[in-house]
Amino acid sequence: MVVYIDLIFLANLLIDAVLLMVTAWMRKIRPVWWRLMTSAGIGAMYVVMMFVPELSFLFTFLIKLALSVIMLLVAFGFGSMQKYLRTMGAFYMINFVAAGGILGMHYFLQNTGELFNGIWYTASGGMSFELKIAFWFILCAFGGVMLFFRIVQSSKQRTERMSGFLGQVQVWIGQDHIECTGLLDTGNQLHDPLTRTPVMVMEAALWESYLPASWLRKCSEGNADQLVMDLGEESFSWQDRVRLVPYRGINRSHSFMLALKPDRVEVVMNGVHFVHHRVLIGLDGGKLSAEGKYRAIIHPDVTAHEEGEADTNLKREVYARDHFTESG
Repeated sequence: MVVYIDLIFLANLLIDAVLLMVTAWMRKIRPVWWRLMTSAGIGAMYVVMMFVPELSFLFTFLIKLALSVIMLLVAFGFGSMQKYLRTMGAFYMINFVAAGGILGMHYFLQNTGELFNGIWYTASGGMSFELKIAFWFILCAFGGVMLFFRIVQSSKQRTERMSGFLGQVQVWIGQDHIECTGLLDTGNQLHDPLTRTPVMVMEAALWESYLPASWLRKCSEGNADQLVMDLGEESFSWQDRVRLVPYRGINRSHSFMLALKPDRVEVVMNGVHFVHHRVLIGLDGGKLSAEGKYRAIIHPDVTAHEEGEADTNLKREVYARDHFTESG
């Protein structure tokens, strides 16, 4: 059997470097490239030592553990014990994912004959498995597994970041209310231009049982201005609450959004309860989230005050208005 030591060294150098880079990405560490490559070189040299019989004593659990400790120290430094242990945990997890992915892909591509040819029975009646994986298959499978792992982790991190901006929304009109999950959009600056009332956006489908039958179709077509013109043709108990809000789309074109004036909007986000009485609910004819994670866009003004402070401010506004009217 011919063994190409240089090829084995380069392959393991590449694999170790990728494992360390993915570890740094997971732990949000900005590695120094020469330290990372030195650490990968240490790991690759260890594999080459497998072919030196006199060094067989190095292939024990304690030596392997010590090697991983040294590799991580060289690549990322120590910092603190807590930080170092988390980095080591991420490093081992990525190694196990890579090894398991390569092994799983290998068996997935095997047929029945190849699988049973790798099984043999010992004289004592035990059963053993023979594992033969091609060198180039390991490299290709390793690249695919790491790419897939990074895509899954990126999706998970995006979901975790988004969860901090999700809240439960309740919109009240009289005794009726609609509940859904909303996403706080801190860049949302949509206001009614006349009254400067903030506008939240909700999927029109949530109001299906309250809106006239033809409204959902026209909302999805973007003909909100025609709906207001047709108000006299279809009975609608909330006609006095209907508003038209002009806005500018992504393509810089001007359009109108149908909106309703609720009695109050309640938002619960990160354990904090917000109540807002001066807000409009814009109706969107499509889906705000392709995955259905949220069905409303929360305006940042709605979460500007907590429940008690918002109610106090409302009482002050009502008192000032009544007092001014009486004095005038």
